[in-house]
Amino acid sequence: MMSSNLEKRRGLMLVISSPSGAGKTTLARKLMAEFDTVALSISATTRTPRPNEVEGQDYYFKTHDRFHDLVKQGAFLEWAKVFDHYYGSLKSETEAKLSAGFDVIFDVDWQGADALHDQVPNDCVSVFILPPSIEALASRLDQRPGSTPEMVARRMADAKAEISHWRRYDYCIINDDLGMAYSQLRNILLVERMKRLRQNNLAPHVRALLGED
Repeated sequence: MMSSNLEKRRGLMLVISSPSGAGKTTLARKLMAEFDTVALSISATTRTPRPNEVEGQDYYFKTHDRFHDLVKQGAFLEWAKVFDHYYGSLKSETEAKLSAGFDVIFDVDWQGADALHDQVPNDCVSVFILPPSIEALASRLDQRPGSTPEMVARRMADAKAEISHWRRYDYCIINDDLGMAYSQLRNILLVERMKRLRQNNLAPHVRALLGED
């Protein structure tokens, strides 16, 4: 679905978080498949590219020194160290997309969501995806290829820690039925797009109505 007036709307940052296995990746992919004005944020990282990964499409690959220089320059909206590698969301890339009218999806945890909201509260809309039950979440994790009881137990502990921060988010969706959950996420996007601050054409239109041009 293409917007007919991309230049008249500022995009938004749609921050989606969930415990592993709750379905945020599936929901984000469905949103991008329907709306060609919705894009996934591309992170910078210090890890080595995998054979099938493309610079600027999967990640922006940086050396550790370059990444730390960017941190000092304040070039990231948020960044974090995950195991031995750093990941961060570049301000310049996000701003270019928002200014062009594209909505940008961020797949981050609650700490990343907090950092993004603190940096750009007017652009940020946060959604937390909840599983229907702890039992359903454990079952989903157990069914993943290569899962072991130890891995499931660790992910369940991480899930409960992540879920405890649900009140920090603007919206929460219980993913009991994928179709219903997607409909709710889609409605959030459409409503948030209509907020006054994101309608670039409103101020000149009102000035014309008032004869101020």
